Amino acid sequence: MNKPPVSISLSSYGADLVRQRGQGSFIDLLTAAGASRIEWREELLTTERPAELAAGARGQGLESVYSSPLELWLPGQPGPNPALAATLQRCEAFGSAWLKVSLGHFTDSHDVSPLADALAASPVQLLVENDQTLQGGRIEPLQRFFAAVQAHGLPIAMTFDIGNWQWQDQSATAAARQLGRHVAYVHCKAVARRADGKLVAVPPAATDLHLWEQLLKHMPVGVMRAAEYPLQGDDLLQLTAEHVALLSRLGQSHRETAHA
Repeated sequence: MNKPPVSISLSSYGADLVRQRGQGSFIDLLTAAGASRIEWREELLTTERPAELAAGARGQGLESVYSSPLELWLPGQPGPNPALAATLQRCEAFGSAWLKVSLGHFTDSHDVSPLADALAASPVQLLVENDQTLQGGRIEPLQRFFAAVQAHGLPIAMTFDIGNWQWQDQSATAAARQLGRHVAYVHCKAVARRADGKLVAVPPAATDLHLWEQLLKHMPVGVMRAAEYPLQGDDLLQLTAEHVALLSRLGQSHRETAHA
């Protein structure tokens, strides 16, 4: 049985190291660790050349996701973010089949139909993520958005960030029940509260893995998933390989039941 595709968000290695080494330097590491996809991070780019990263990943058989901090809807604007078209083009230049963005300030008064024109001109699959903000990190606005997307038949799916719901005190379980059918990409992230009260991403404990198994039952079988939590240590290859294997096993019992 084929294993589900596993991606690594390069932010997992820490902003300083990624900017210092360049995102292309992680291609061989992810390949050796058994990952099938790599997530480029727009906010961590320095002097990288899109064509070189695209060719490097393609040469190792890695597919890629392009993550942009772009908000799809800006406050006070009836149409989608004007920067979307250029971001789709940039995603394509990086050789990425998927573009991950945030929802932004979507309301019932917004018309999603203009998105159809922007997406029709691009081969890229748009993925809208729950972020950590009040406007884009709560279940209800995302429900309204995906209901509109479905009504218009738009080729848009969701990135479900497991940990981000905690920033808005939302239930990941409730979110999975209500939004799971729209999900094409899962950001796996455990969260802890520091002594100063700040929430931070952390590697998963056994309780987190159990929760993730339950959440995946509400999503398409074999959905693409990614590590987006600290992967930091002396042996990045061994550490990455361990977490690729761990994430690839998530949902396998569900997958086997579905094929029984």
